[in-house]
Amino acid sequence: MSVNGKSSERKSQFIDIEKPKWDQGSYLGRARHFFTLTNPMNVFATAEQLAEASDIVHKYRKGESLEKLGITEDKLWSCKYLYDSAYHPDTGEKMILIGRMSAQVPMNMLITGCMMTFYKSTPAVVFWQWFNQSFNALVNYTNRSGSSPIPVSTLVQSYVGATGGALFTALSLNHLAKKGPPLAGRLVPLAAVAAANCVNIPMMRITELREGIELQNEKGQKVGSSVSAAKQAIFSVTFSRILMASPSMVLAPLLMNYMEKRNLLRRMPWAAGPIQVALCGVCLTFATPLCCALFAQRVAVPVKELEPEVQEQIRSRDQNAEIVYYNKGL
Repeated sequence: MSVNGKSSERKSQFIDIEKPKWDQGSYLGRARHFFTLTNPMNVFATAEQLAEASDIVHKYRKGESLEKLGITEDKLWSCKYLYDSAYHPDTGEKMILIGRMSAQVPMNMLITGCMMTFYKSTPAVVFWQWFNQSFNALVNYTNRSGSSPIPVSTLVQSYVGATGGALFTALSLNHLAKKGPPLAGRLVPLAAVAAANCVNIPMMRITELREGIELQNEKGQKVGSSVSAAKQAIFSVTFSRILMASPSMVLAPLLMNYMEKRNLLRRMPWAAGPIQVALCGVCLTFATPLCCALFAQRVAVPVKELEPEVQEQIRSRDQNAEIVYYNKGL
């Protein structure tokens, strides 16, 4: 009886799916979490599979056991990660397909490969930088932190600012690179992407910079908003996005420059594009989750480090509050 009792107790043990499966206090744990979350195969999940995952997650949250749901612990985690890959963590809304983190690798490998293949043609530079910033604006909006709506005017300002910054950087550096070695021209897209991210992400999240990012207690209840925390969150996201793009946008130019010097593509000049797209895909498959994992998504911050008025706001609700949390976004 005791053996059966222990077995039954293990089966009925509560699993906290509000937290990631792996420890987020370590980089390895965050990396394993984001490798699962950004899995490109999640893009191919059908509406029925997403609906099933959502149904299981919501029923488990309401207290239904694994036995009642007729699933294993592995199935529960599989549904939870599929759910997280398609639904916003704060609003619970289903995200636009190409704006999801699972779409980052296939979309960025195409865009990055084309930016580096057609970097010499001004019309191509204009088109692919515009296309890239249009995609980035959509991703930034889709993965914004909190449930605060972003005004249309802010969306337009962000889009125009980032696109203009990327085009100005790319065209200016392309002009200067003509006087330098061939490799310099191939690295121009990286500089343009970095410059654009420094404009696009803060502009897209300007509401948080003005009104503050939402702060929550351990139970997930809103206890205030902080501008200083918003600045930290936006810096973290901007830094990781630039670093995410760097491996493919550095290694691909180096490889293509090497192959060009040795005339390896003389008989197959058409292969340059597919090679760069494929290399970008390999790099991004690893760079995307590894760079997302650089900073914890749910960030703990001591109340004493926040603005005085925010501290007062939090303490008015909970006199003993020492730590609050915010979702930095992706």
